[in-house]
Amino acid sequence: MTRCFASFVLFSTALLAADDNDTPTWRRMELRAPALPESSATHPVDRLLGAYFRSKQVTAAGSVTDAQFARRAYLDLWGLLPTPEQLAAFSADANPRKREALVDILLADGPRYADHWISFWNDHLRNDEGVVYHGERKSITPWLRPALEANLAYDKFLQALLNPASKSDPDGFLIGVNWRGDINASQTPEMQAAQNTAQVFMGINLKCNSCHDSFISRWKLKDAYGLATYFSAKPLEIHRCDAPTGQAAEAKFLYPELGGVAADAPLEVKRAETAKLFTKAENGRMPRVLVNRMWKMFFGRGITEPVDDMDARPWSPELLDWLAADFAANGYDLRKLMRRIMTSDAYAMQAWRDAESKPYVFRGPVPRRLSGEQFTDAIASITGEWRRLDPRQPGPATYARDWQIKSTALGRALGRPIRDQVITERVTAPTTLQALELVNGSTLATLLHRGAQRMLGELKPAPAPLFDSGQVTPGTKELIAADVDVAGRKKLWLVVQDVDSYDPARTEALWTETNLPGGRERIASGASSTNVLDVSGLDRFRAKVGLAESSKASDVNPRVRFFVFGEEPDPKQYLAVKGAPPVAVPPVLRNADALIDRVYRHALSRTPSAAERRAARAFGVTKPDGLEDLLWAVAMSPEFQYI
Repeated sequence: MTRCFASFVLFSTALLAADDNDTPTWRRMELRAPALPESSATHPVDRLLGAYFRSKQVTAAGSVTDAQFARRAYLDLWGLLPTPEQLAAFSADANPRKREALVDILLADGPRYADHWISFWNDHLRNDEGVVYHGERKSITPWLRPALEANLAYDKFLQALLNPASKSDPDGFLIGVNWRGDINASQTPEMQAAQNTAQVFMGINLKCNSCHDSFISRWKLKDAYGLATYFSAKPLEIHRCDAPTGQAAEAKFLYPELGGVAADAPLEVKRAETAKLFTKAENGRMPRVLVNRMWKMFFGRGITEPVDDMDARPWSPELLDWLAADFAANGYDLRKLMRRIMTSDAYAMQAWRDAESKPYVFRGPVPRRLSGEQFTDAIASITGEWRRLDPRQPGPATYARDWQIKSTALGRALGRPIRDQVITERVTAPTTLQALELVNGSTLATLLHRGAQRMLGELKPAPAPLFDSGQVTPGTKELIAADVDVAGRKKLWLVVQDVDSYDPARTEALWTETNLPGGRERIASGASSTNVLDVSGLDRFRAKVGLAESSKASDVNPRVRFFVFGEEPDPKQYLAVKGAPPVAVPPVLRNADALIDRVYRHALSRTPSAAERRAARAFGVTKPDGLEDLLWAVAMSPEFQYI
């Protein structure tokens, strides 16, 4: 073991010494666009790939059909399937440049673009929705989504994250996560900021060398502390494997040739300098990293792999440098970069399913699995059964994309991460947990069951509440009064909904000072309960609602909502919904063939084969259970789950 380690050190030292004398282009700070090869192709990406294919003696794959292209483009830019109507319009378009035109149309829709790409940035920026942020951690969504919708230039995007000087800037990104306990020296907020910024924006993993000199890269312990100093208001002492060394960290950027700052400079000066160093024109690493991440999103594999090791050799240094230089020359415009990639013939190539050959040779896109958000939104768009976002205050809910709501067991099984750390690559490989959720999970079962009823026009409208308390938490100081007209009613349903209590079993919700017949003044119930009351002869129902003092402890952290209904409520929808859903609700169809055609066109962007149609008819799709079975069968197919 000792000899192996010594050999590794000698090999690494020799390799790094060689790099010092002849640094490859992709490791240099300078960025120059290589000359484009002579070619009959007009698109720069295709000209570069043409030369690459010739050098590797590879025949380029053919192009996908128009319908397949539309499905790929819609999912890549909006995270949504094209509807049958959108697909029909695209297929009927005689414009020879209609694929390019479609990309332009999709990119021009800022809200839908932002609703999809925010999931990518939530992963990378350790931001989440529907979670309780403990300690000083905070959401940056109020800044992030508008920034994406407005297509904020990437250098300005980074500057706001790294130097949140104004009140509207996203200061939550630089705040570390405290895992409710003592943390070691490698996980202080300053070290987390260094690790996150280096990983996401420079393609450098500093986690190993935040404890000690790295065994697998050229980065040292002092490098991690040198960058962490830029995010610290006080001097930092270097700790090796959590043990103090007595040595003060020097302020040192990862690439000192770009500049630096004094270790004792004020924090606001350090942050401003950090933003400059990460985004200055001389920093060619930053655009290469972003281009590489975008290429992986569109093709399933980066030009450089892994994407967090940009010192690794790219399979085409010329393509990486040309795209990065073009990105910088176009003002770091993310949508222009996406357009550049998506209008190439390469993007429209048929998927290459044998991409694990050694050494890797690019032959086309790799099949990409739908993300957890895309999968859930796809089911919702096909059926019209969308998740809803409930307001904290009394009032109607709004239709929501999956990213806007706390993750479900289904979403997590399909790769949506728990974002208490930076996630630059999701795990999408099939697992036993995924199989269990897809077959028996309550989230998908509910969506399909209600969706089938909705498509057949058999889902009863949910009754509206007579009283809605809004969200009640330990911070709700006063009891909330309910005063409801119940004249002529015989029954009332008193509902307590568990919104997100940390310990629902210990949460006690109270209905007090009631005017119920028989002198019953108090009803105690759990965090999720329904009481049906006889109110015959009562004109008004009065009560006050709140939480019992015993359940307000921090380890219970109750969050509930009180409702009064005059008829049996729908436990899946307590609130009325305002506004339009993200995709138009599909028409109610009762003809078997019409239903089958619509499901296949929307889910797979094609019509069913004769065999598929016969099998679908056998389900009995004009009944909710039969249609639910068809929806599930289609959703389980690889053709649905992959782009």
